[in-house]
Amino acid sequence: MDDEFFEANIVVIGAGGAGSNTINRISTYKLPKLKLIAINTDNKHLKLMADGVQRVLIGREITKGLGAGGDPEIAMKAAEISKPLIAQAIGDANLVFIVAGMGGGTGTGAAPIIARIAKESGTVVVAFVTYPFKLERVRLKKALIWIEKLQKEVDTIIILDNNKLLEYVPGLPINDAFRVADEIVARAIGGIAATILTPSLVNLDYADVRSIMENGGIGMISVGDGKGIDKVAAVTESTRKNKLLDIDMTGAKNILVHITGGTDLTIADSNDVVAGVTKGVDNQANVIMGARIDPSFCDKIETIAIYTKLQHKPILAGAEMDKPKEEDIYYHPPPNLLR
Repeated sequence: MDDEFFEANIVVIGAGGAGSNTINRISTYKLPKLKLIAINTDNKHLKLMADGVQRVLIGREITKGLGAGGDPEIAMKAAEISKPLIAQAIGDANLVFIVAGMGGGTGTGAAPIIARIAKESGTVVVAFVTYPFKLERVRLKKALIWIEKLQKEVDTIIILDNNKLLEYVPGLPINDAFRVADEIVARAIGGIAATILTPSLVNLDYADVRSIMENGGIGMISVGDGKGIDKVAAVTESTRKNKLLDIDMTGAKNILVHITGGTDLTIADSNDVVAGVTKGVDNQANVIMGARIDPSFCDKIETIAIYTKLQHKPILAGAEMDKPKEEDIYYHPPPNLLR
């Protein structure tokens, strides 16, 4: 590869309804070099996608375009028989982000197959997935099984736990909480892509992102914001507090900190934020920063920190139960009426 002429080819795929909703949000960033794809078994939902988003209907033969009915096994088969369509859509990408909600049908079952197809082309594959609320017991069981399957197919899987999200925005109705999760993923992917593809205060390049994401295992995302004269201290404190996965971040081997600020954002401020956000982590950790100016930010800073190669397992609601078997979820025997 001749680096002088190399240009990152970034593809973002939304799998299923939740993932496709996030794709619509990312489309508002209007990055012309960023390819956005919505993959679904539900043709009606695909018709809601924004202009410029490539739509891929999978499993037409088995779902008739009516969705997977919440069954990830059907979605997995739909993706498998649609492999040529998916591979053609991914093309010659060298960085693929897959976004999905875990615990439902299409996103849950199709994401591992989509990831496998992408990996076969030699690309770096990163999944951003949301984890169900602890009261959604059936969805929790499915999510635990299928996150494990997806993890085997990707370089890094970044889990956003909806239960942690509600800790930070407890007064929000659930629908609004879903939108916040969408926005966080959109900001993370859109911000990273923007600092790679467009001139920024501190640019990221493909090699930077690859070094963080390749073979990254389970990853965590943390978000923060700060305003006013103490915005650097405020954004640092909130980023360290607002972890969206219950896991010890100090063991992270790779950390990417993306900063967005107004025209008053300085390199010194950016460095101070990164120092604060990464305080206490392994001093041999690979830390990379990207910083972007948004003129609409007046005396304000936002950060998104992504930690990968974490050395501890996450604490997920439902994981303390006996490991569920797939037949426990998908097979429900009829009652014995003769008893």
